[in-house]
Amino acid sequence: MFNFSPPPNFDTLEIAFTVIPVLRFLVALVALLVFGWGHIQPADALTEVRLSHLQVEDCPADLADGAVTSGGNTLPARCYWLTGQAENPTNKTVYDADVFGRVYDANGEPALPNRGRVGTIEQIPPGVSEFHLPLMVPAAQPAPLQLSQFKAMGFSAKVRR
Repeated sequence: MFNFSPPPNFDTLEIAFTVIPVLRFLVALVALLVFGWGHIQPADALTEVRLSHLQVEDCPADLADGAVTSGGNTLPARCYWLTGQAENPTNKTVYDADVFGRVYDANGEPALPNRGRVGTIEQIPPGVSEFHLPLMVPAAQPAPLQLSQFKAMGFSAKVRR
């Protein structure tokens, strides 16, 4: 039968405190590589979409009436129509792209405080395409609106709802 005995210079505690932790680390690393990173699918990855040529106009008459809620209070709102171009750099359609940006009133004050997401674009085909979305702003905010740091982030596959 095989009889294992440590080399003469090794103490049993020294083996326990050096070899066993190294083996545990290697087993954990292999498990992470095999099971952890194997679940990342490129199809689920977020795609950043560049937005340009942004313009704000009054909404069409059928969308113009509205209200916004802030802190439990309902306030009259003014509807604006945000239009521009979306540049999808991939060769796949981007779905459910959330639009983020800063909106300021004529005095440079935030028109939508504590809100970076301003809407969603359902589909953005590859290349450059036109988009539009409604933007509801409290009626007390003076026009014209100023837009800053706009971008969109979406998925290369439809998101379940």
